[in-house]
Amino acid sequence: MDEIPYVSVLVPVLNEEESLPELNTRLHDALAGLQKPYEIIYINDGSTDRTEVLLEEFHRGDGRVKVIEFNRNYGQHMALFAGFDFAKGEIVVTIDADLQNPPEEIPRLVAKAEEGYEVVATYRKDRKDSLFRTLPSYIVNRITAKLVGVRLKDYGCMLRAYRRNIVDYMNMCPESSSFIPALANTFAKKITEIEVGHAERKKGTSKYSPFKLFRLNFDLMTNFSLLPIQIISMLGVAIAFLGLAFAVFLMARRLFIGPEGEGTFTLFGVLFFFIGIQIFALGVIGEYVGRIYQEVRRRPRYIIKKEYL
Repeated sequence: MDEIPYVSVLVPVLNEEESLPELNTRLHDALAGLQKPYEIIYINDGSTDRTEVLLEEFHRGDGRVKVIEFNRNYGQHMALFAGFDFAKGEIVVTIDADLQNPPEEIPRLVAKAEEGYEVVATYRKDRKDSLFRTLPSYIVNRITAKLVGVRLKDYGCMLRAYRRNIVDYMNMCPESSSFIPALANTFAKKITEIEVGHAERKKGTSKYSPFKLFRLNFDLMTNFSLLPIQIISMLGVAIAFLGLAFAVFLMARRLFIGPEGEGTFTLFGVLFFFIGIQIFALGVIGEYVGRIYQEVRRRPRYIIKKEYL
């Protein structure tokens, strides 16, 4: 029990009481096959069901199970950052608690990391999610690949393995919001991606609402790139030239055709279009300003209520 773990498995948990008993058993079975010291760190992200009770029982039954309890919900990525702070393993694996990613895949990730890869990413084979989940995920994957410069098939799969040095680098980043798969790839030199199984969610419900998916995409764009605000700048220049060209066109019509009473609704349409772009631009600029405000306050990313280590 006092051995330094070689593998640390981080499991963020939010109201997953139905999945936890099976998950815990399968994690131990999968990790036992490695024949190396390991630890399992559950991060309870403000669950309101019996999750807290179950996790404490797991800890009492096996000292290799560690539990971190948040005082409220902070989100999956903040839960993983807390896990990174406490993980001691040379290889750190992250996995969701919903059993859609089989724990039995973990030895394959560890073996790949032992080949020298700093980040072992995964993509889901025959993904068992609805279009509501797969379409936003496809968009996020394409945007992330462009922003980070590392083309992977699936940035949304949480089943991943990181070497110790990458975890240490991520722990040096104190920002209040981030997208961990993209952050890790900005530090890693050797990255690979392997195929893993994917099952339908049979217990519990998904914790990602449309709003959370939207926020995740915005976090990604604003944390890793100035591209949105640069696009707005270029769009502003283009609109200015279009406006000038339109003004010259109207002046020429007035000179050659004379005063006209028609086209009022067209002008209103163009005006509303430009106003819409201006409001959108203010929103994006406000997003960056708001993030600066969050960072300068230096409030803690999360507060831990209890630790069972």
